[in-house]
Amino acid sequence: MSQEFFAAPGADVSDKANIGNGSKIWHLAQVREEVQMGRDCIVGRGAYIGTGVQMGDNCKVQNYALVYEPAVLEKGVFVGPAVVLTNDTFPRAITPTGELKSASDWEAVGVTLKEGCSVGARSVCVAPVTVGRWALIAAGAVVTKDVPDFALMAGVPAKRIGWVSRAGKPLVADGDNLKCPDTGALFREDNGILIELEETNA
Repeated sequence: MSQEFFAAPGADVSDKANIGNGSKIWHLAQVREEVQMGRDCIVGRGAYIGTGVQMGDNCKVQNYALVYEPAVLEKGVFVGPAVVLTNDTFPRAITPTGELKSASDWEAVGVTLKEGCSVGARSVCVAPVTVGRWALIAAGAVVTKDVPDFALMAGVPAKRIGWVSRAGKPLVADGDNLKCPDTGALFREDNGILIELEETNA
């Protein structure tokens, strides 16, 4: 485990986790065994990072978020306060015969969060789902299906209500294209897929 990270008093960080340089893990957070965490990540107060979870560089997991294994967070992912990434498709505490289930009685399935996406406060991603690159999940949404790149999702269950740019701002019409009001980046929608025409100018 790297020694070039900060763990606040009361944080529970396994000696078997691999934490990247510059990362910060705050009070009461728990980081389990075999976690692979990139550089310059932030894990907020009371957050949980499950066994073997993979996190890229520059991720932010806010206070009391629950990231259950085998979740994968690519670089630059934002997980808001009290978000839950589930890992059990058909959860039960006991077997059909009434015995307490053990780890061998079920198979964990994970949530994948692609580069740059954001999952808003108190959202739930029901595994197995993938949230696409630079997508934005509104606060309180329940994601039950895969999310396209750059999609703006809201509701229960979550539905696409628009598109966002890399800056996270809703796109506006610009002739036949869509445009980021902050960066000027241009996009085109084609059969429910957003195609990036220009890199951001910011």
